[in-house]
Amino acid sequence: MKPNNILPPKLATRFLLWFLRDDLAEEVLGDLEEKFYDKLEGSSAFQARLDYWYQIFNYLRPFAIKNLNFITYHTMYKSYFKIGWRNLLKNKGYSLINIGGLAAGMAVAMLIALWIYDELSFNKYHDNYDRIAQVMRNEVWEGNLETDESMVTGLATLLRTTYSDQFQYVVMATQPADHIIAKDEVKFSEPGRFMHPEAPEMLSLKMLYGTRNGLSDMHSIVIAESVAKKLFGDANPINQQVKIDGQMEVIVTGVYEDIPYNSEFNDLKIIAPMDLFMSVNTWTDYNSWNNYFMRIYAQLPPAADPKTGFKAVSAVIKDTMKDHEEKDTYQEKEGILLHPMSRWHLYSKFENGESVGNERLLFVWLNGIIGIFVLLLACINFMNLNTARSEKRAKEVGIRKAIGSLRSQLIYQFFSESFLVAFLAFVFSILLALALLPWFNDLSGKEMQLPFANPYFWLICLAVTFITGLLAGSYPALYLSSFDPVKVLKGTFRVGRFASVPRKVLVVFQFTISIALIIGTIIVYQQIQFAKNRPVGYSRAGLLTLPASSADYRGKYDALRTQLKNTGVVSEVAEANYPLTNTLGNNTGFDWPGRDPSFDPSFNTIVVTPEYGETVGWEVVAGRGFSRDFSTDALGVVINESALKVMGLDNPIGETIRFKRDYFGGNEFTIIGVVKDMIKGSPYEPASPSIIFPSIYDMSWLFIKINPNESASVALPKIEAVFKDLIPSVPFDYKFVDDEYDAKFRAEERIGKLAAFFTIFAIFISCLGLFALASFVAEQRTKEIGIRKVLGATVPQLWQKLSADFVRLVLISCFIAIPLAYYLLNNWLQTYQYHTEISWLVLAAAGFGALVITLLTVSYQTIKAALINPVKSLRSE
Repeated sequence: MKPNNILPPKLATRFLLWFLRDDLAEEVLGDLEEKFYDKLEGSSAFQARLDYWYQIFNYLRPFAIKNLNFITYHTMYKSYFKIGWRNLLKNKGYSLINIGGLAAGMAVAMLIALWIYDELSFNKYHDNYDRIAQVMRNEVWEGNLETDESMVTGLATLLRTTYSDQFQYVVMATQPADHIIAKDEVKFSEPGRFMHPEAPEMLSLKMLYGTRNGLSDMHSIVIAESVAKKLFGDANPINQQVKIDGQMEVIVTGVYEDIPYNSEFNDLKIIAPMDLFMSVNTWTDYNSWNNYFMRIYAQLPPAADPKTGFKAVSAVIKDTMKDHEEKDTYQEKEGILLHPMSRWHLYSKFENGESVGNERLLFVWLNGIIGIFVLLLACINFMNLNTARSEKRAKEVGIRKAIGSLRSQLIYQFFSESFLVAFLAFVFSILLALALLPWFNDLSGKEMQLPFANPYFWLICLAVTFITGLLAGSYPALYLSSFDPVKVLKGTFRVGRFASVPRKVLVVFQFTISIALIIGTIIVYQQIQFAKNRPVGYSRAGLLTLPASSADYRGKYDALRTQLKNTGVVSEVAEANYPLTNTLGNNTGFDWPGRDPSFDPSFNTIVVTPEYGETVGWEVVAGRGFSRDFSTDALGVVINESALKVMGLDNPIGETIRFKRDYFGGNEFTIIGVVKDMIKGSPYEPASPSIIFPSIYDMSWLFIKINPNESASVALPKIEAVFKDLIPSVPFDYKFVDDEYDAKFRAEERIGKLAAFFTIFAIFISCLGLFALASFVAEQRTKEIGIRKVLGATVPQLWQKLSADFVRLVLISCFIAIPLAYYLLNNWLQTYQYHTEISWLVLAAAGFGALVITLLTVSYQTIKAALINPVKSLRSE
């Protein structure tokens, strides 16, 4: 029967008690019968009402208990965060340091993680990333197995025909070079390559116009979106006619999305058919086996296993060049191999014919470690400040324990505060990372963005925030919650003589990392300067270089040289077949008196006009350079010191060098001079042995030496005017050789700048913690300072007394950091054949700098404390 009214209020109250405790159930029912049932004996209505409510409460009881627990815990955690928020507001200075330090650490860790992700995802833009490889060759050179990427055209043809069952695609490509592309009056230079028609499909280019089959016709071209906009604006570029290098008329058959920065092909803006290249450059063909100037890329079939397929195919094609080598001996470990795209970026270094991790891989690991350390430094600040202020919160802990708080509840309390600080720090770290990202991109040479649309980004960030809060709050929570309430409330609580030991250990750890980073930054800078100051064998000052690949240059070299010199701002002009700052074009097959028949080294072969030496300012150490006054120079050569060392000639001038092919205007040449090594390749590696041949024919690189008495600002307009007069169809796209040479140091300079960036942040975070810790120590020792002042202590004495502990900690850090940094950096320097040495002055300077930074950080607080009136400091509460 459904009751008509509710139970009396008192009875309802007893039922609520019954909800909360199981052992009251029988007691509540007994009270009901005793107080109400006897008075209403026989009342079926009351009995029905009682039964009804009893069933309702039994049904609702589990839900009510659950809700009550939820409300209880919700209220409890709300209280925790409210108390934590009040503590932050109460101690604004310490809160700012805590949140600011953590935010800085998180921001740096976020930027480093973004950089590492960009490095690890290199080349993954291409769909066939795990099945593409570059064909390379191992060759014994001076007893060492060297690996080279320059290949012959005949090998590509052989792989495309005889070994077609091993590959889905084999694509031959010219080396990256700037090409002039023109449409009517619009003309400019863009980096591009001639490649086989399958290249767009292999590279999985994202086509915006046309298809990936656009290179099937010899007179076609596919271009990047940025190039299409320069040429045609927003108009449809398909079937538009353009001209390459002033001589090749082609039709645009496709436009693809610009390849992103984190791809080895990011500068591929133009792709033209290989057939077109062969038709224009008649000095080579598809079946040449003696000129190593091409790159070959291959893609495995879809059914191939990416993990084992490359090694299996490498074994099949290993000896394909054996029958085509002109050398007398062919060693077993020599041959062809496939270098997977997945290893191009981080495993581009070769040792004994195998790819190994390069400097970038090392830097990925170092950056990851540094990111973790920077975040740890921020966490250490939090832990140090919380434990240092333990006495301030000792009474709070004692009172909480006295009124019944469990230790677990106190741990939750301190963890809640830690998570609150970590979350606030995370919010500020996002803002800081956004502010720093453009500068960081410029510093690292990347184009990264924070992936806000990626849910994994937020998941990882929140996980790191949680771990940071857990890590930063672990020691304070466990330490503060362990206080004895009796001792705290009696006033006999002391933190103990060893309570400060963890803080000191953490400070030592912080400054060990900071000092090591300081030393690393200095050594990287010294290594760069050491290589920059290396003699290069030519004069870079005022030397211009520009590609002369356009057909409009043909036959105009003499006129161009004459008019440029007539301006008075140009000292000399020359041409060469390769740029001055690259070691392109290597050949074997040379013979000289006394050569071991089994010894067939590779020489960097350069063809130049007679004015080349005077233009670039090479240094002749024996004989002379080329001259138009000697007709015999047409069959003369100049060698560098490295080539002389390889040949082992005692008196090289007048000796004869024979070449197995009639390629450089003959096959027998006389050495007329020896020049100092010109550093054309890596400034950290030995110079390549080089043989330099003369030519009076047009070549693809032009060099202009500005008169030393003229400034570049005056000379350049006059030089440009000559070009516009003689070759109006070609843009005056010049570069200074000095800038080209400096570009070789960009990777190391970025390492140095990033190391400096991390060092500054690490020192900043460490100093934040040190400043706050010094502030607290000064506050803690206020009465001691007052007593010492009353007894006659001076401000310098008090400053010395308060700073001594911090100085000792930094000295300990120096003794740990200096040997560690020396060991790691010395190993890094050994990876360069040409490197600086670590001076003890650098190590001492880093340690001294850390001491100065420490004293500057703590001096403000210590001097401020020493200047306090002792009357105020000794005043009792």
